[in-house]
Amino acid sequence: MKGAHRDPVDHARTTLPHSGESFIDTLWLPGLLLIGVGTVLIAGTVAATAYGNRDLSLILGLVAGALVTAGALLITLEHQRVKRVERRWEAEHPDHRHLRAS
Repeated sequence: MKGAHRDPVDHARTTLPHSGESFIDTLWLPGLLLIGVGTVLIAGTVAATAYGNRDLSLILGLVAGALVTAGALLITLEHQRVKRVERRWEAEHPDHRHLRAS
């Protein structure tokens, strides 16, 4: 794989240049990890609420919400970076056209 950090967009082999972006670009992993931990904490919030522990459910709910929000923000920022890299590449290669799906 050629420098996926610098250019994670597949320019030549697909009609959809962002297909599989989350597999190629490993900078998505922190965001996905935060969302995964937040999801586990949401389950913990439900369990704490079911057992009647209001204090723990409030804390777990707030932490879970913060983690899921932070993970989504990291993924959004990384996708914006990838789009910026793609626009720069297209400006440097004006003769190359993406094949568009019909």
